[in-house]
Amino acid sequence: MTRWAAGRATLACLALTAPLAACSADVGLSEPSTTPTSGEAGSKDEARARSDLSGLRIASETDGGGYERDRFGTRWKDIDRNGCDQRNDVLARDLTAVGKRGSCVVLSGRLRDPYSGKEISFSKQDADEVQIDHLYPLALAWRMGASRWSEDRRERFANDHTNLLAVWGVPNRQKSDSGPGEWKPRKAFQCTYGIKYVAVAKKYSLPITRADHDALQTFLGRC
Repeated sequence: MTRWAAGRATLACLALTAPLAACSADVGLSEPSTTPTSGEAGSKDEARARSDLSGLRIASETDGGGYERDRFGTRWKDIDRNGCDQRNDVLARDLTAVGKRGSCVVLSGRLRDPYSGKEISFSKQDADEVQIDHLYPLALAWRMGASRWSEDRRERFANDHTNLLAVWGVPNRQKSDSGPGEWKPRKAFQCTYGIKYVAVAKKYSLPITRADHDALQTFLGRC
């Protein structure tokens, strides 16, 4: 998806105001949890993320020419060979009160959306309410160097559990292909988000922009 800063600013404003209120009656939301999540990952993970962040290469984005989702291979491929596709794996991992058909297909559950803090009822009949987000977006990865990767490496990146998170569709659409310098989750999740983002960038030797580096430093400062 092509990104434009002006459009994102508008979406960010809308997502923080009208959509959260207007959509609440439709998706069965409850009040956000008051339990802080910023320190969930623990001090060792924070220290490792700070160290890893300092070692990430700073680079500028390319224009992203040639990007298509299909460049990242089969969507939700079972790369871990457990018999279930990656979408169902992530839903089973991130949802609670999970109902399944057979051993793989997630039919229902509850999601405490990490990005907004809202609680959402998931039903396979309305599957788009809960989406699987790439923490380090595919289009951004393409602009930051993945365009030069092999097809196999791009497919592994797109289906890697460490880069996947079940989230509510509203903030996921707001986030689009933005990096941390342009979009951020709620404060209570910023520490965990920063730790996860840095881990993915290091694992795949992906550089980050200066704006993303500075934002990640701020996120880790909330741990």
